[in-house]
Amino acid sequence: MKKKFFIIIILFSLFLTSGFGCKLVDKEVKKAMEPITINYWRVWDGPDAFDEIIANYKQLHPFVNINYRKFRYSDYEKEIINALAEDKGPDIFSIHNTWVRKYQTKIEPMPDSITMAYPVVKGTLKKETIPELRTTKSTTLKEIKNNFVEAVYDDVVIKVKNEKSGSFEERVFALPLALDTLAMFYNKDLLNNAGLPEPPSFWNKDFQQNVKKLTKQNVQGQIIQAGAALGGSANIERASDILSILMMQNGAEMADKGGSILFNRIPPALAEQKYNPGLEALLFYADFANPAKEVYCWNKDMNNSLKLFSEGKLALMFGYSYHLPTIISQAPKLNFGIAKLPQIEGNSSVNFANYWVETVSDKSKHKSEAWDFIQFATKAEQAKSYLAKTKKPTALRSLIAGQLDDLEVGVFASQVLTAKSWYKGYDSAAMEKIMEEIIDNVASGQMAVDGAINLGVQKAQQTMRAPNLNNE
Repeated sequence: MKKKFFIIIILFSLFLTSGFGCKLVDKEVKKAMEPITINYWRVWDGPDAFDEIIANYKQLHPFVNINYRKFRYSDYEKEIINALAEDKGPDIFSIHNTWVRKYQTKIEPMPDSITMAYPVVKGTLKKETIPELRTTKSTTLKEIKNNFVEAVYDDVVIKVKNEKSGSFEERVFALPLALDTLAMFYNKDLLNNAGLPEPPSFWNKDFQQNVKKLTKQNVQGQIIQAGAALGGSANIERASDILSILMMQNGAEMADKGGSILFNRIPPALAEQKYNPGLEALLFYADFANPAKEVYCWNKDMNNSLKLFSEGKLALMFGYSYHLPTIISQAPKLNFGIAKLPQIEGNSSVNFANYWVETVSDKSKHKSEAWDFIQFATKAEQAKSYLAKTKKPTALRSLIAGQLDDLEVGVFASQVLTAKSWYKGYDSAAMEKIMEEIIDNVASGQMAVDGAINLGVQKAQQTMRAPNLNNE
């Protein structure tokens, strides 16, 4: 491999100094063609997910090398923060869609245009490849709205102050390669045994009766088969997301653009009915962990929901496409299916978006090139390669139809148009813990539902404040 690398370097040097239009290449173009390396940090996906995209990009820009590095999730944020603090960080790095505000001061927003050197074939009889500089417009705000699903614009576009003009303008801080949605995994054998031909489509009395039929207890009153992974917090995969989407589907306003947390309040549209959708959603969720309720199917002493589902002891589990490989590896013979997330009957469909976005460090020495690669990789032509290798649902409207019949990602892809994400604060990890505390305070009986939700909102409000940058 080293020998091949040195050969490539030698050939590239000849390319710059030999008959490659040497007399036609000015100093500005030569400078733009100097070899550079862009360091790209991510989690979850190995280098093979980007091999084809990087190879295609190098055909356009042979002087740009992409050095891809994958990290373990447990180490990732620490590595990024430390590296950026020491000016040794990546040029491009991946962050969760709820981390954009947190990293805003460390991100270089996408420029309006980018100038790069391109190899261009010229001549009629004698073909020559001549490099030339081209300035191209970056993806516009309108294109982001039109090309990506709705959740993306809300998450990656932030209004910031222009230091020169003093006015506020919307800038793009990241772009996604994929977008996952919360769906329902169901054990076909358990549903068959309970006489249920299909999983429930709505959060209604039928859903509650189905959970009751699917839950079994032993003579000691211990749950030996859970109808659904609902009601708990720490031992339920993405419990904060499940509670959030129940509130959102029920009509709760989670937060406003001014940064106020609102999910404990009655929205103006429901003031006449005096109906509090956030509180009612919390009550609905907590009932599944209440032994006094008919729907009781969960408690804090049970195993993790993903583990129970893989063991065939859980009928309904809520999760994302990234849970699929774990289930298959842990239980290759498990007879299960994937269905759309249940909705509230009579209401418009609302689904939950959970995804990662690609962004550029403000300390990068190659900001334009880094943003050029991100825009290249997130376009449909290249994103297809990434999505096929990683088996993830698309964030691009144009690719949805092509995924709908896919057995693995079809259900998740079918929900991306109605998927939403709500958190716009600075500490999503703290926010998730607060949502879990709300659940625990109600499920344990330590607090009344209104007290628990109000306390949670007070704590959550603190995470909406920008951190003290001097102490970062």
